[in-house]
Amino acid sequence: MSELILALLAGGGVGLALGGLGGGGSVLAVPALIYLLGFSPVAATTASLIIVAATSISSLVAHARDGNVRWGAGLLFAAAGIVPAMLGGLAAGRIPAPVLTVAFSVIAALAAWRMLRPSRPTDSPVRPARAAGAGAGLGAVTGVLGVGGGFLAVPALVGVVGLRMKAAVGTSLLVIIINSLAALATRTGTADGLDWAVITPFAGAAILGAWDGKRLAAKISGNRLQHVFAYVLLAVAAFMLLDSLI
Repeated sequence: MSELILALLAGGGVGLALGGLGGGGSVLAVPALIYLLGFSPVAATTASLIIVAATSISSLVAHARDGNVRWGAGLLFAAAGIVPAMLGGLAAGRIPAPVLTVAFSVIAALAAWRMLRPSRPTDSPVRPARAAGAGAGLGAVTGVLGVGGGFLAVPALVGVVGLRMKAAVGTSLLVIIINSLAALATRTGTADGLDWAVITPFAGAAILGAWDGKRLAAKISGNRLQHVFAYVLLAVAAFMLLDSLI
């Protein structure tokens, strides 16, 4: 199968996840870029940030039109992650590839676990320190591993900030964009040699897939969609971990 077709298929899957769940797409993007399209782990995490940022911008427009973006909460949450994301981006190029792969598999498994155990809105007042801590941790993960972090941002925005699920999904896209761009700002050295003939169609398919994902989410139970995706992530995490250890 040609690289173009693989890029289009993988991009469509990433877009479906981002559009339907507000996160999780980059957790699929990185292994797809490594195992299907031959990217190195560092190049894959950099390319993933580009793809996820572009896709999230497109998805954010649709969610904002529906009134599902809480701009103030999103900007405050993302602000805490900007510096950690930039520092993580600087560190990413110095981490050995096997370590990066193992760390990524752990994050993928964590993403699946959080999707199988969704957080619930809380009526307790927002604690700025907890929100800042969650935002900083999310930024660091984004910078090092090249994941947008929506799978962590959504439950944090629900459980820590107190947003309802639809608002958390829409707002998480704003957080993903800011963290991804901050991480990319310090990854200029790892952008050398990226295969734009793969990244461009991948990103294009992801943008189109995100619109389909949003429509799919309106027709299928959110819990069912999350559970199916969580099991896919568990399989991906197990494969990557075994591959890095064998």
